[in-house]
Amino acid sequence: MTDHLNSFFQHAAELDWEPTEPGVRRKIMAYGEDLMIVRVMFEAGAVGKPHQHPHRQACYVESGLFDVTIDGVTSTLKAGDTFFVPANLVHGVVAREAGQLIDSFTPMRKEFL
Repeated sequence: MTDHLNSFFQHAAELDWEPTEPGVRRKIMAYGEDLMIVRVMFEAGAVGKPHQHPHRQACYVESGLFDVTIDGVTSTLKAGDTFFVPANLVHGVVAREAGQLIDSFTPMRKEFL
């Protein structure tokens, strides 16, 4: 039973960071088949290059300042702001200041594992 209980909880200090792009790294915080939560850390000036995927994505700006572009529309977001990306729309970010995003995806991003 202990193994099952341990699968419910993740401790950030025990999870590994994975580099993704220059100045960007991510940490998979929790996931199941239909949902995944990922922390993404950006150095100032780092770019999350434009991309698209079939997953729906909701994102919370935990810290920093980001220019977020979704389907050709750009907005500057700061800590406490959020954005939503429908499936298959091109989107990306530029970190105007160092910061972190908390991404949630549905369904989970199997290619991240």
